[in-house]
Amino acid sequence: QVQLVESGGGLVQAGGSLRLSCAASGNIFRLNVMAWHRQVPGKQRELVATSTRDGSTNYADSVKGRFTISRDNAKNTVYLQMNSLKPEDTAVYYCYTRWNWNDYWGQGTQVTVSS
Repeated sequence: QVQLVESGGGLVQAGGSLRLSCAASGNIFRLNVMAWHRQVPGKQRELVATSTRDGSTNYADSVKGRFTISRDNAKNTVYLQMNSLKPEDTAVYYCYTRWNWNDYWGQGTQVTVSS
């Protein structure tokens, strides 16, 4: 009922910036909690940032001060602005939301940071 599509990933040099977008569509009336996760092959998926319905945001310590999550409820879109990127940020980034007690995940977008 809900589809999430990420975009904005790519290859960037260390110190550069990327802006990820996640567009929600389907049977969704408004954005609920939204989050970004990332995963490196062989490692467990890591929570990067969350944006709750009341506007509260939280960040993993590893990205705090560098990443910013935001949302445009009118467009059903959540963003992740990533600045001062490091090679350690290289991963597949996934968008997440919860709707009617169900979890929904995007297919992921690759972010590669070169040194």
